[in-house]
Amino acid sequence: MMKLQTKYHGKVEIEDADIWLFEGGIPGFPDEKSFVLLPLLDDGIYMVLQSTASPYVAFVVTSPFLFFRDYAFNIDDATLEQLSIEKEEDVRVYAILTVRDPFSETTANLQAPLIMNEKNHKGKQLILNDRHYHTRHPLFADGSGKEKG
Repeated sequence: MMKLQTKYHGKVEIEDADIWLFEGGIPGFPDEKSFVLLPLLDDGIYMVLQSTASPYVAFVVTSPFLFFRDYAFNIDDATLEQLSIEKEEDVRVYAILTVRDPFSETTANLQAPLIMNEKNHKGKQLILNDRHYHTRHPLFADGSGKEKG
């Protein structure tokens, strides 16, 4: 068990088993390779991908499928191999959010989802070459702050 200073939660205790390894870092943060996933709120919808090395490096994330029902992409073979992904059910996908004030103007990066293997806790930010997706999709189409249906 280790104590960790976080951006949103103050000091927390985490288990080694809770750590996610991003061997290549995250674009823009190549030296940040070790993260923990913490709930932002009790609703389970929003999470924080918190660096274990730098308290100020933390990303608010969510499952893009909760907000974008038609969101779909293929994971390339190199990523499947790099993360040792064998089964679809072992994969978690998160979108990094740009949290705005008011929260109803928050956007999601659908061009570069986080791909995470639940079995071995390896992750990667996958850059999609798909013109339909970009880095600032409004999370709430109507500005209500509610999930899209």
